Amino acid sequence: MRNISRDHIKAILTLLPSIILIGVFVYGFICNTFWTSMTDWGGSGALAENPEKNYIGLSNYRDLFTGFLGGGFRQDLVNAVFYSVSLLCGAIGLGLFIAILLDCKPRGEGFFRTAFLYPMSLSFIVTGTIWRWMLAPNGGVNILPSYVGMEKLPLKWLTSTRTILEFNWQNLWQVLLCVIAFFMIMAGLWKLKDETSRAGKRWIVIGVMTGTLAWLFGDILPKALFMEELHGFNLATLGIVMATIWQYSGYTMALYLAGFTGISQDMRDAAMLDGASSAGYYRFVALPMLRPITLSAIIILSHISLKMFDLIFAMTGPDNAETGHPALTMYLTTFRANDFAKGAAIAIVLFMIAATFIIPYLISSYRKGND
Repeated sequence: MRNISRDHIKAILTLLPSIILIGVFVYGFICNTFWTSMTDWGGSGALAENPEKNYIGLSNYRDLFTGFLGGGFRQDLVNAVFYSVSLLCGAIGLGLFIAILLDCKPRGEGFFRTAFLYPMSLSFIVTGTIWRWMLAPNGGVNILPSYVGMEKLPLKWLTSTRTILEFNWQNLWQVLLCVIAFFMIMAGLWKLKDETSRAGKRWIVIGVMTGTLAWLFGDILPKALFMEELHGFNLATLGIVMATIWQYSGYTMALYLAGFTGISQDMRDAAMLDGASSAGYYRFVALPMLRPITLSAIIILSHISLKMFDLIFAMTGPDNAETGHPALTMYLTTFRANDFAKGAAIAIVLFMIAATFIIPYLISSYRKGND
């Protein structure tokens, strides 16, 4: 017992400096940012030696989500959703496809593996500069047909003003509840697929109730709080999505390829002896075993999609509203408009969105570690 106590003391003393530094420079600054977001720090005197800061509560958050001048931020949130979903589907899908091809051991496997992984070694600034040249309206990809005597392409990769999938901001809460209800029902059906369990039935019942309430009463509160305004996904974001997928598909390829390598060859041979085709092996044997890798890729890529400031800045600049992002708006609000309080509010919103991805993953990992 005496030796254990000494070991505990040594461990605490070893970790204490790191804990203090993280507490001050990470969580302390997060708390300070939250406090700043609840003040009116901004305006012409914001850069004074002793700027005036008055507590105003949640007014900055209310302006962002319901105020007239917050319409640009709300569109940026819609763009961020589009960036995240597109990056997840594109990078995971393409990375998985490349990993399956390389797992079949083609000639030049080492070369292709390095070539596909290389883009990840580049910074977002370098990637953004390269793709900005490639997607320029009067150059890059658009002028390729002119080399064979054809007209150049009229595609506006980064400057399009066309919007698809438009929706009313007042319906956002109703749509979110319906999406949550859909996933709860699907999760319940998935649990019932394995075994008839109370958990599956409970998920289905709660999902149906949530969807019903959203359909009947989900628009009452938003109509009272939010103004009627249309938002959608601008096609100018496609160029940025293409660049991001190009850079991170190699990362997901490496994750899946490492997972495929870790599967025993005996298991693959057994699946083939049982009559499984190559496609059947990957669908019913390999991929179910790599669910933790898929979950990790989703968490990491979702987090990356919230930090695309440098890529968007390099490709379209800070003033292209069609390709806006909350991180870019935070920069402009804080350091151009000198509205530090509202910039801090945007930072806290981004922090909370990131937490919705990270915290459930950490809780799940902690529970598995204790089992």
